[in-house]
Amino acid sequence: MTGVPRLDAALQLAPRVGIPHQNFTVGDRSGRIAWTIIGRIPEGALGPETPRPVTWRDAAAAPRIVDPEAGRLWSANSRHVEGELETVLGNDEADGGMGYDMGTRQGRIRDRLLAIDGKATPADMLSIQFDGRAEFLDRWQQLLLGVLDEDALKNHPKRAELRRWVSEWQGVAAADSVSYRLVRAYRDTTRKAVWNMITESLQAAQGSHPYPLFEGSLWRLVTEQPAHMLTANYPDWRSFLLQQADLVIERLEEGCGEIAKCTWGQHNTTRIRHPLSASLGPLARYLDMPARQLDGDMNVPHVTGPAFGASERFAVSPGRESEAYLQIPGGQSGHPLSPFYQAGFDDWVSGRPRPLLPGPTVHSLTLVAKP
Repeated sequence: MTGVPRLDAALQLAPRVGIPHQNFTVGDRSGRIAWTIIGRIPEGALGPETPRPVTWRDAAAAPRIVDPEAGRLWSANSRHVEGELETVLGNDEADGGMGYDMGTRQGRIRDRLLAIDGKATPADMLSIQFDGRAEFLDRWQQLLLGVLDEDALKNHPKRAELRRWVSEWQGVAAADSVSYRLVRAYRDTTRKAVWNMITESLQAAQGSHPYPLFEGSLWRLVTEQPAHMLTANYPDWRSFLLQQADLVIERLEEGCGEIAKCTWGQHNTTRIRHPLSASLGPLARYLDMPARQLDGDMNVPHVTGPAFGASERFAVSPGRESEAYLQIPGGQSGHPLSPFYQAGFDDWVSGRPRPLLPGPTVHSLTLVAKP
């Protein structure tokens, strides 16, 4: 696109690229930045169900944020647009389209970016990528403390122990944290129980899992506590919420033996397996990545799960390539017996910056053409 400014050229190209939709954040050397969706978007609001032949939106009709006043852009798979384009792109406003994340990770990334004074560095980016602060769980910790009041603790030593651990709340998804595991488990147990009450009463979607944006409705229910939304199994919301605390105790003791051993890392342990390893018995250990207890969680910037996480962490500032890093959850070799098969995995787990630039030559591979 000769003569078109670099950022504008990227924005014109993005809606013409025939790939599954992705968030596309772009900047050019002049300092301009933008967000849009890369991938073709059909006219209308039916998404993948648009009748053929499909008429595709041009660049002028595609969603975009260009040169925001804040001077920062963030994504985290959350909603960026409102109005007509929201009904096109996703979730409950759309007949078809993409699903949004609940936004807590996005909000934390936004706050960390806006707090950077001056130009951001690769070290700033790595710090954000390893941020495990789970602010949205603060209110669940307070709710659980309120449920475990003086009356609830009478003649219930296990509830008292649960309250003692929950009181040590730091709000960070740290591998050695017991309080994080307990609060997270209480929120998840309550979330599933409320969802089941609703779906069973409606006789719809029974056995399904709550969708990501259920969090707002869930919190209104457990705090406003409308009596008509409670099934006959419970005399009141207090009884319901207290039963969820007892379930947390029962399930975690079954899995850990005792609450004190139920750290977040004991649950959030890597299970990164090769597709063939399940068929190889004791040889599987040569193909799988080692089991490591992880900091981080699904709704914090440091995204991790036993079999899920960042496929890469990468940052580079042009002209300062020596500060750049690249972390991947496995080595660059596909040969299990190669010393490079797991190279970089421990850096990915620990957050130790792994330089992007190559170091001294250790091995050389020479390809010689056959005469």
